[in-house]
Amino acid sequence: MFRIFLRTANFLLSFFVVLCLLLSGAYAAYALWDNNQIYSAAENVREDMLKLKPQAEEGEQSPGFQELQAINPDVCAWVSLDNTQIDHPVLQGQDNLSYINTDVYGNFSLSGSIFLDSRNSRDFGDAYSLLYGHHMENSGMFGDLALYKEGDFFDENSSGELILPQGSYSLEIFACLLVDASDDNIFEPERWRSDASPLADYAAENSLHFRREVLDRATDTGLKILALSTCSTEFSDARTVVLACMFPSQFPSQEGA
Repeated sequence: MFRIFLRTANFLLSFFVVLCLLLSGAYAAYALWDNNQIYSAAENVREDMLKLKPQAEEGEQSPGFQELQAINPDVCAWVSLDNTQIDHPVLQGQDNLSYINTDVYGNFSLSGSIFLDSRNSRDFGDAYSLLYGHHMENSGMFGDLALYKEGDFFDENSSGELILPQGSYSLEIFACLLVDASDDNIFEPERWRSDASPLADYAAENSLHFRREVLDRATDTGLKILALSTCSTEFSDARTVVLACMFPSQFPSQEGA
């Protein structure tokens, strides 16, 4: 009787172990599939949007913006950084949760959208404007912001563009910072609405990498700063932030922005 009990117990234990392994394998396979679906969906949206990427044309609404805003009137700009995969439409919602898990089509998406802080002026007229985007592997969304933490990449790459419905800014990156999500200097854009020079001083003292010459030139012509922020893994609530000076290459109209 005791041997029968032991055989039964061993059988049940083995069955339980095998079942746990099967369930673990199934969960891992599902997680891998689900993760792949998230990245595939984000890439599909990006490919759709790139077909509509606007070109700045002085004095008239870009046809690309007309099509983008027909899809979603919250599209307010297009941002790109050279030699990265950052090349996306920018949206602005009623608050900063509107597009954190919503794509440009208005569909739920864990990859979300690139969006402008809801406290900023939609026409990027503030002295300091703040963009958010998820950090995704394979260069998705704002994943490539992490490249600027590498000194060699930062030294060799500084340019980008911010296109608005009726004009554009050339972007020149002058700082990369690693900050906490509670850092008011970065994440309270209303502090620098009319004067971003104190933020520039803060960046000079706290950045991982810094270009003084870009900032000096921007200060001479009227300082406007664009921040691009994404999650990072160095510590809890870490954020990678890239700061760029905005140089008007075609002056944006205040109308229709």
